[in-house]
Amino acid sequence: MFNATFESLRTHSCPDWFQDAKFGIWSHWGPQSVPMFGDWYARNMYIQDSEQYLYHLRHYGHPSKFGYKDICALWKAENFDPDALMEQYYKSGARYFVAQASHHDHFFNFASDYNRFNSVEIGPHKDICGMWKAAAKKYNLPFGMTEHLGASFAWWRTNKGSDTHGPYAGVPYDGNDPAYRDFYHDNYQHVAKPGESDKWVWLTENEKFHEYWLKVMKEIIDKYEPDLLYSDSWLPFGENFESVENKDFRYGLEAVAYLYNKSEKIYGKNMAVYTQKSRKQEIYEVGVLDIERSQLPDISPVPWQSETCIGDWFYNARAKYKKPRHVIDILIDTIAKNGTMLLNILQKPDGTVDEETMYLLKELEKWFAVNSEAVYGTRPWRVSGEGSSQVIIEGFTEEQVPWREDDFRFVQKNGKLYAFMMGMKLGKTVVIKSIRDDERVTSVRLLSVGELAFMQHAGLLIVELPKEMPTPYANALEISFEI
Repeated sequence: MFNATFESLRTHSCPDWFQDAKFGIWSHWGPQSVPMFGDWYARNMYIQDSEQYLYHLRHYGHPSKFGYKDICALWKAENFDPDALMEQYYKSGARYFVAQASHHDHFFNFASDYNRFNSVEIGPHKDICGMWKAAAKKYNLPFGMTEHLGASFAWWRTNKGSDTHGPYAGVPYDGNDPAYRDFYHDNYQHVAKPGESDKWVWLTENEKFHEYWLKVMKEIIDKYEPDLLYSDSWLPFGENFESVENKDFRYGLEAVAYLYNKSEKIYGKNMAVYTQKSRKQEIYEVGVLDIERSQLPDISPVPWQSETCIGDWFYNARAKYKKPRHVIDILIDTIAKNGTMLLNILQKPDGTVDEETMYLLKELEKWFAVNSEAVYGTRPWRVSGEGSSQVIIEGFTEEQVPWREDDFRFVQKNGKLYAFMMGMKLGKTVVIKSIRDDERVTSVRLLSVGELAFMQHAGLLIVELPKEMPTPYANALEISFEI
């Protein structure tokens, strides 16, 4: 049994399933997909003159008359087929699946005893998370849930405002309606008065909301028994990183202990994973560090999770998507550094994926059919890679790396080294420099092709490649050594 303390929770071990899975798919989906105008719609539609405000005004009406509660009623998920999607996700390489429980919009994708604005009572009238879990179970995929609720209270202060100019100047937005205070939050403490600067915080200090958040976390854990729970924040609600003794951490600590103890009760030992975003070691050690839209510079001594999206976080008809090569490259760089990658696959409001998304999924399917041996169950090698190119680690910026022919990323499994060739190499000779002189290579195999001619000399491994490669993306060499 775990206690709700840092000391107790740091004794947890990351389960093997998470370290072996390497690649998961995430459904970051909800009512904010309805306008098909991107992430943070529920917040920005209440910020006058923002793009999403103007879109809302011209498509649905003024947010004093047609607010976010009315957007929720429009979400029907009428073509949502979790079984068909899960079949494709499994084929596309996913070995765990994660569903969004609640975003900052305070709408729950599950039946809740605490929030009437949920997908069973409003909108789809479906238990979205329950349906996802049942579909994942058919493929024996660990099932996770993400909570963005912790940041909701202050994030959604915009619904308490009003226009400052124009025909609706001074008319309160519908978030001020007492009839919907339970949904829009009683969060006036975070609303700036005229002349004040915006009261930006990510996690509120409101004790009543902290207690509500903890009740919802326990509800999620009891009803859905997730194998993974993700917080879109650092460990709630300790915004002060100076000391882990900050009493505001106690809500997060209690939730994590509750998750681990529920897993122990089910499996006889803890098999659950908790992820949060503080990079302070004494905090993330209670679970697994999650890094959004970025990477680590090198191998982490403990497992971690990289998360990204193919486009915007919610469906956005204007967004550009990552190309298959970019997704695959992020995955490879992540696993070489002891990470596991979680990829958000966008869904339209009706529950389907578009043609561009299906193309990406099919390309991943073909790539994994060739290279899965070098992904699942692997662990980092002595070094994560070699070469002249590096990923850019700066905020939430992700760019396709212009890999060169000397760029490799390494993992190992069962005494064999797998070297991913990050740059395109057709019918050429490649050189690997990181193998030591005392590591005598006995064979080199290109996955799905077979044995290749090689020579080891003066600290270099020189391999002759065929004229055609099995995939147009990064391909893997399996390198065996004399034991």
